[in-house]
Amino acid sequence: MGEVVEFLSYNNGFSQGHYETKHMIIEKESHENDDDSWFEEEIDVDLKWSFALNRVLHKGTSEYQDIALLDTKRFGKVLVIDGKMQSAEIDEFIYHECLIHPALLCHPNPKTMFIMGGGEGSAAREAMRHKSIDKVVMCDIDQEVVDFCRKHLTANHEAFHNMKLDLVINDAKAELEERQEKYDIIVGDLADPVEGGPCYQLYTKSFYQNILKPKLNKDGIFVTQAGPAGVFTHTEVFSSIYNTIKQVFKYVRAYTAHVPSFADTWGWVIASDQPLGIEAGKMDKKIADRIDGELLYLNGPSFVASTILNKTIAKTLKNERHVYTEDNARFIPGQGVAYRV
Repeated sequence: MGEVVEFLSYNNGFSQGHYETKHMIIEKESHENDDDSWFEEEIDVDLKWSFALNRVLHKGTSEYQDIALLDTKRFGKVLVIDGKMQSAEIDEFIYHECLIHPALLCHPNPKTMFIMGGGEGSAAREAMRHKSIDKVVMCDIDQEVVDFCRKHLTANHEAFHNMKLDLVINDAKAELEERQEKYDIIVGDLADPVEGGPCYQLYTKSFYQNILKPKLNKDGIFVTQAGPAGVFTHTEVFSSIYNTIKQVFKYVRAYTAHVPSFADTWGWVIASDQPLGIEAGKMDKKIADRIDGELLYLNGPSFVASTILNKTIAKTLKNERHVYTEDNARFIPGQGVAYRV
């Protein structure tokens, strides 16, 4: 979703942008000062979001996607895939606490988890804070993403070395199909669906129904990130992902939170064939009893509040009819490597 741009400074105070769409490029000549290098993300065709860089830690194109790890002035280290911000050091706790803890807290006694994606290690880190968890399988398709996140994201060093973590490099769809075991929690910590990207098939009804759901235990819970969920962006993929999951599971709830580095409200969908117990007081007690350390963002009342959607979004979700399929997918702005090459 967007591009990386090099801004070259001119004497008149304006900037000229250099664009590269096949590979993500950020270059800074030796005579430039730090204020002249920026990352720019396309939010929509007529809207962009940019912020200043200290330096580029990594840039390149793997077999599957464009990758950049940037050191930014405002948000610290940020991971960018296919031009789309995935995670920022300063506020990733909002995204990952919302992704991981609600499902674990709604489950009566979670022991096992399968994470689709999650190569940076933050989702696994949060999961392994739960005292009941015995095993976390983290399955990411891209070895290069995992390797440089393990090297550069110091907050997750302990997670990568935790004996409870089973790190697998493979396509999550193929891995789930091949495995015989079932899980208490399955998590979709995937990149957003962009045309030509590696992930969009993991948002389809056929995948949820035929591959994912059979790998859940009886009380199992599925949760996935579901893309932008702002007033003007929730129709891109959020409402469709929600409606697709409703076709497969009996109990489904959408919830949202604002993530500053994403420049938008973000959405998640949690689902199960068992009722989801969402009560503020009980969730606070479970947080105190089950989780090592203090959460920075999530508590019982804030999670309950996050499930109460504004009128515009609630109406869209109620009326959404689109079901995500391989032949009828929706994408957020941007293109993956496979589409461009």
